Amino acid sequence: MSMVKNEKDEPGGGTVKLPKFVGLIHSEVKREYFPTETQYITEKDAEHEAQVIGGYLEKMGIRVKLYPGRPEVIEQIVRDKPEMMFNLVGSISGQEYLSATIPGMLEAIDMPYTGAGMLGESLAYNKFLVKQLLQSHGVPTPQSQMMPNANTALSQELRFPLITKLNEIHGAVEVTAEAISFDEKHLRERVKHLIHTYQQPVIVEEFVAGREYTAIVLEGLNTKVYIAEKIFPESDNPMQFATFDAQWVDAVSYTYQKVTDPVLSELVKKAFVVLKMAGYGKFDIRVDQAKRYYFVDSNSNPAFGPKELDVAMATILDMYDVSFAEILKRLMANTMREWHKTQEEMGQTQNS
Repeated sequence: MSMVKNEKDEPGGGTVKLPKFVGLIHSEVKREYFPTETQYITEKDAEHEAQVIGGYLEKMGIRVKLYPGRPEVIEQIVRDKPEMMFNLVGSISGQEYLSATIPGMLEAIDMPYTGAGMLGESLAYNKFLVKQLLQSHGVPTPQSQMMPNANTALSQELRFPLITKLNEIHGAVEVTAEAISFDEKHLRERVKHLIHTYQQPVIVEEFVAGREYTAIVLEGLNTKVYIAEKIFPESDNPMQFATFDAQWVDAVSYTYQKVTDPVLSELVKKAFVVLKMAGYGKFDIRVDQAKRYYFVDSNSNPAFGPKELDVAMATILDMYDVSFAEILKRLMANTMREWHKTQEEMGQTQNS
């Protein structure tokens, strides 16, 4: 196997073994899978993005094969015998929550893979449960309420303005200016539209006026947190936030600026552990005018790819002088290290 020295961001020195043959499993995307063009946009380039990532791996001398994220592809993976998999699946047949089955299938064939396991991925697709878990562990989130239908009584504890979010779908789908409600009439109309269109409950949450941070977690020999603030065109407007268009449509809607915040870094690490993430993860945090933190979104399998694909993870880590090639090395090394550790522990248990 090839060897690579740990970079300066990986204290501890030494060398780690990297695989010679890896698989990339990605979403298999068809327009008819998705109820709206908006949700389709977030997944439509999945295969192309996997090809770009594969190109980086091939430049590192690693053989690569791509697989569509379908249950029946597992038989092909067993035949091909890659040494590990990059799990890039964000949906199966347009259903995001089904992507949580991919880690389970890979574990069933004893295949190392990047990212969270089945439990961590399952949690990611119940955002309301995520908020409750974080709050119970001292990680602050805005006051919120789940609405299974448009007639659900509004909690008297909530204060306008309120923002509505889909409980199971990521990618800022339906997170637009219209998502902010300043009165109950508008809120009811919004909730009714979302439930009718996407057939799932809606989260109603207090909107936090202030600034917006993104925090990336990357595991290795040490777990690192990289934080950046989104800098919007109207920097003095506390109502600005990262909308769907800002993330997927507009050419230049906001930039990033590095943030050093040890207190927030520790909260992010805690959230990463509580939500059973692994390898890497992404958190969005609002910071109000009193400098209080509120975790507003988390993603155990965030958009992954190099900076040229306009991916938050690579863009932010590049600001910290961590290249995409280094991200790949660290993920592969950590995945193989943890897998071998698990194998050794299982062997010791069987021999005891």
